[in-house]
Amino acid sequence: MGLIKSVRGFTPKLGKDCYVAETAAIIGDVIAGDLCSFWFNVVVRGDVNSIRIGNKVNIQDGTVLHCLYQRSVIEIGDNVSVGHNVVIHGATIRENVLIGMGAIILDNAVIGENSIIAAGSVVLSGTQVEPGSIYGGVPARRIKDVDPQQTSEMINRIADDYILYAGWFKE
Repeated sequence: MGLIKSVRGFTPKLGKDCYVAETAAIIGDVIAGDLCSFWFNVVVRGDVNSIRIGNKVNIQDGTVLHCLYQRSVIEIGDNVSVGHNVVIHGATIRENVLIGMGAIILDNAVIGENSIIAAGSVVLSGTQVEPGSIYGGVPARRIKDVDPQQTSEMINRIADDYILYAGWFKE
C-alpha cells in the first residue's frame, strides 16, 4: 500500500475494496468511496482543502489532485475514470465521466455528468462543461454531444476494467 498520510488533523478515509499502489500518496482531507483505485505515482493532496471521491473511481498513473487553500475543493462523482498524467486542481467532476490522458482541469471548473474530456485538453478555471458532451483542445471547447448509450457503455467498461486490474494487484 502507498503512503496514507495525516496532515493538519485530517486522515484520509478510503471505502471498501480500494486499491492504492505502492508509490501513490494520499494525504490529508481525502474521503474516497468503495471500489476506487489509485495507481502508481498518483498524488492526492488534501493538505490545503478537501477532496471527495465517489464510488468506482480510478485515478490512473501519474495523476495529481490538489486544491487552493480556502478557495477550491475537489469533488468527483461515481463511476469516473481519470486518465494517466491528469492534473485536477480544485474542480468538480460529476458522475459517469472520462478524463483523457494528460488533461488539465483548473479551479472551479465543473465537468457535467456523462461527459468526456479529450486527452491533452486544458479546461480553464470556471468552465462549465455541458452534461453529455465532449470537450477538447487548449483551451477546451465543446466539440459535440456524445451518444448517451455509447458513452455510458464505454465509461462503464473502463471503470469496470480498472476494478479488474486492481484485483490483479490485490492477489
